[in-house]
Amino acid sequence: YTLPRSGRIRLDVFDARGHLVRTLVAGEAAAGTASVIWSGDDAAGRAVSSGVYLLRLVTDERSTSRSVTLVR
Repeated sequence: YTLPRSGRIRLDVFDARGHLVRTLVAGEAAAGTASVIWSGDDAAGRAVSSGVYLLRLVTDERSTSRSVTLVR
């Protein structure tokens, strides 16, 4: 992801039913480009099944979502 300004962010993974699977990033982030690797596990460290998941990035200024497909 790329942030135009520093600020608070939150990057969450949701399953197809809209349930929160895991929070990948939460807190302050610097402006610029960053990357996060999700290993396909939930908040308890258990592997989740293959399927379509939604990534939602929320910043101080906006929210954006993207779908991703996890293939095991």
